[in-house]
Amino acid sequence: MKDINIPQKIEELDVSILVPYAQNSRTHSNEQIDQISNSIREFGFTNPILIDESGGIIAGHGRVMAAKSMGLKKVPCLRLVHLSENQKRAYVIADNKLALNAGWDDAVLKLELQALMDDGFDLGLTGFSFDEFKDIKSEDESGGLTDADDVPDTPEKPASKLGDIWQLGGASRYVW
Repeated sequence: MKDINIPQKIEELDVSILVPYAQNSRTHSNEQIDQISNSIREFGFTNPILIDESGGIIAGHGRVMAAKSMGLKKVPCLRLVHLSENQKRAYVIADNKLALNAGWDDAVLKLELQALMDDGFDLGLTGFSFDEFKDIKSEDESGGLTDADDVPDTPEKPASKLGDIWQLGGASRYVW
């Protein structure tokens, strides 16, 4: 098994010396920069900027933009000196995309958001908009209006017919 590199030292560096990656494909709206700024104010700077040996930003472009908009002079940084040029380029993408690939346990999310709301916490600090929260809250309010044993009518144009083969996930299973 390959040894896993675990950088050990967080450095507090001047924001002005950090260099954004010119080919960063992730974008940040002004609204999102405001959200990040509000998160930093509420929770602190909890996630360091990942940089290369010369101060090039690998991950944390939005946090740097937020820090600058807040007038912060220094930010926590972690140097990833073990990465090749291709690994850096790939990680700029992977750091963002891997987080997007995660899902939500909607029932737990609803309970957590409701508990925060009940305690008077500003739900905007979670990154969810009011409309998203409203949608999450109302998802199960539409349920329970019919008998649990009711079966919907068969559609005029069904999605599948006798003999169709469906593939679920990465492997095929045929049921005849």
